[in-house]
Amino acid sequence: MQKTVKLYEKEIYDGCLGVTLECYIHNLSPELTKIPRAAMIVFPGGGYSFCSDREAEPIASSYYAEGYNCFVLRYITGEKARQSKPLIDAAAIIAHIRKNASEYQIDSKKVTVIGFSAGGHLAGYIATSWHLPFLAEILGEENELFKPNAAILSYPVISGITSPHLHSFDMLLGKERSEDEIRSVSLEYLVSEKTVPCFIWHTAEDDVVPVQNSLVFAQALSEYKIPYEMHIFPKGKHGISRANRETTPDWSNGEYNRPYVARWMEWSIKWLDNLLFSGQF
Repeated sequence: MQKTVKLYEKEIYDGCLGVTLECYIHNLSPELTKIPRAAMIVFPGGGYSFCSDREAEPIASSYYAEGYNCFVLRYITGEKARQSKPLIDAAAIIAHIRKNASEYQIDSKKVTVIGFSAGGHLAGYIATSWHLPFLAEILGEENELFKPNAAILSYPVISGITSPHLHSFDMLLGKERSEDEIRSVSLEYLVSEKTVPCFIWHTAEDDVVPVQNSLVFAQALSEYKIPYEMHIFPKGKHGISRANRETTPDWSNGEYNRPYVARWMEWSIKWLDNLLFSGQF
């Protein structure tokens, strides 16, 4: 079953009523895995200017094939994304699917977020900041509802200080911003003992969001002893998505079709199997 729903029933900030949720839910069948299933929430990239289709349905369909019920969040972007509005959307969707776990046939203790580029920033943002009091105040829910059980960060925007992708921070903060504001959304400074386990992957030759972003985040996770797994591939352009034929655009001359990099999907699934189902981490 596939359907698109609005995330919000009432306006809590300007533009939020345009935020939608694409749902990919398995039909009930005695021949398939019994419910409840694990949930995967996808945050596409796009520099906080738009949500990339290449990092939306193709990602959801891949985890769907592995038995997850999946959700693509078309979060707020552009000028209306200022003041961390996307973080509110990330918290709201996790709370929404947990509160409707029966309808969505998901296990509320097995909710993972995955994000790409700026969407990777959003996944890391909620993974580190789910406990912030303002989220509970705005959404009227307990912070525990916003906490993902795991996060997958794909060539993520992390830092506004170390090798920053400036456009993403322009969208979040505007071009006139203080050092304190930049630091407040630089994820390496937001890691704490409350951060959830993370799977991170990047490519060494990424010249849009340099790999240093993932490295400084991994260092912060290490300092707080947060479980994580990280893979740095030697080749691959930014925005490589699944790194297969499906997510290789016609204009790219095949540059985004890299089977060596495509292994990240298999590895992320095995990591989640260990974390969510085997309890080995």
